[in-house]
Amino acid sequence: MAELKYPKKVVLGDITVRDGFQHEEKFIPTEAKIWLAEELVLAGFRRIEVTNFGNPKGMPQFKDAEQVLKGIRNSKRIAHLLKDVEITTVTIREQAVARAIEAKKEGWGPDRILQMVSTSESHQLKNSGLTHKEYWAMTEKCIKDAKDVGLKFNGTVSTIWGCPIEGPTELKKAVEFTKRYLSIGADDIEHADHDGQATPAKVYEYFSMILDEIPDPTKHIAHFHVTRGWGLANVLAALLAGITHYESTCGGLGGQPANFVDGVPVSGTGDYYYKDPNITGLVCTEDMVVMMDEMGIETGIDVDRLLKIGNTVEKIVGRRLRSECIKTGRIPKGPTEFLDESLKARLGK
Repeated sequence: MAELKYPKKVVLGDITVRDGFQHEEKFIPTEAKIWLAEELVLAGFRRIEVTNFGNPKGMPQFKDAEQVLKGIRNSKRIAHLLKDVEITTVTIREQAVARAIEAKKEGWGPDRILQMVSTSESHQLKNSGLTHKEYWAMTEKCIKDAKDVGLKFNGTVSTIWGCPIEGPTELKKAVEFTKRYLSIGADDIEHADHDGQATPAKVYEYFSMILDEIPDPTKHIAHFHVTRGWGLANVLAALLAGITHYESTCGGLGGQPANFVDGVPVSGTGDYYYKDPNITGLVCTEDMVVMMDEMGIETGIDVDRLLKIGNTVEKIVGRRLRSECIKTGRIPKGPTEFLDESLKARLGK
């Protein structure tokens, strides 16, 4: 019998506290961010992304970066697990890297920092204010400085499957950027579809190219958005290509940094790419974990606890989110409450 061939064990990272909440137009309380980070760790996640060290004037959702990190580091609930948890912060520019380095030296900083490059130079300029030439010069120094204090470095490659500003992009350019990151010391690469342009066929093609060039699966992390509804289809395509590392957000939250927070316009990254800001977001953690679990893939996640977390995240943000499984639950593995006495009698049970 023909069967799909895919990895039977994966490594999952949840990035709700940073990427998920950054698109929210109301400030998420610091205590809620810390609570969610704790719950994710207790549910089995050992990779979490929790804040952005960029200028909080433009991204006020991260004005509490220090408090969030210190709250997680000092948490009694997860103190026994933290030695196995990798905490990441985003550091787009050198000032943010310097801030992460100081935090690391002081004992409350991240374990890993993230910078990102877009294959589309116009997208690169909008996100960072730097051209490609300027970006790579900065990043080489940032990686060295980070490594000197024991920080891991993630290089994110964006606009792999298309750019919301320029349109089509070339997959081979993303492969080149991946190799360049690794050649200058990056520990791993996030391959990002930041606005949902990737199709399953192109995802399979790209990750097949990547694994042909760099066959170590621990170097590659798949990051998909669901702007057009293809998120889980793209996860399946990546699995079939052999990718083992994924990241996602509870309820499928996320998108561009908000340009309007608590009733005040802020810069964010400028105008939203899509007229309806609620259509953006990442692959939904809850639904992806349930899907993988039903496929027999070992995730290391407590599925039932995760579904409870998902329901609480809806309360934190104050609206219904994308997860279907937090409402439908897992697929029943035996008789349910619908097998009542009258049905049992007619079935002879």
